[in-house]
Amino acid sequence: QVQVVESGGDSVQTGGSLRLSCTASGLQFDDHSMAWFRQAPGKEREGVAIIDHFGFTNYADSVKGRFNISRDNAKNEVYLKMNILKPEDTAMYYCAATRSYYYTTSRDAKEFDYWGQGTQVTVSS
Repeated sequence: QVQVVESGGDSVQTGGSLRLSCTASGLQFDDHSMAWFRQAPGKEREGVAIIDHFGFTNYADSVKGRFNISRDNAKNEVYLKMNILKPEDTAMYYCAATRSYYYTTSRDAKEFDYWGQGTQVTVSS
């Protein structure tokens, strides 16, 4: 059974940094593209950053230059380093994985089959 678990969410002030972590189990990790999505109250879920098994990445325009996604296949982990945080980054952040052997850098949530429960990031001004 595939499990995806996020951690690292917190409350920070504008301009601060956070590092989110995600551990996936029950799958062959390097056969899956991994992604971070976020959803703020009253808004649609947004693809923030995606990394495929080659390490190719795709970012939402709103986070380019501030966020960095990386993965450690040996640890079955994916990370999201978030810098220069803004109040508009406040959201629940979700980690997601594609099905096996499906490689994509799409930010469309429909491309991802396995989801965590989310970790809350709150940025205060």
